Amino acid sequence: MRAVVTVAGTDRKGIIAKVSALLYERDVNIEDISQTILGGQFAMIMMVETAKDEDFSALSAALDELGKSIGMSVRLQHAEIFDAMHNV
Repeated sequence: MRAVVTVAGTDRKGIIAKVSALLYERDVNIEDISQTILGGQFAMIMMVETAKDEDFSALSAALDELGKSIGMSVRLQHAEIFDAMHNV
């Protein structure tokens, strides 16, 4: 299933490494990634493909927990919902 991971918060070392490691451990493929730093604030969007049997709620909870541990907002959304919310 295609999904979008968003990460936002104060920039620090290791953000991409930690998020991508969690995704790797759960057999999630990163298809595209964009990140930027503006005034010390980090923002990243990843388009990912999850394994067919991946528990979406469990993956979302794991990313949320990771975000809390690194002081960032890390969210997972189905790609269709993300697209609908961001297309006007």
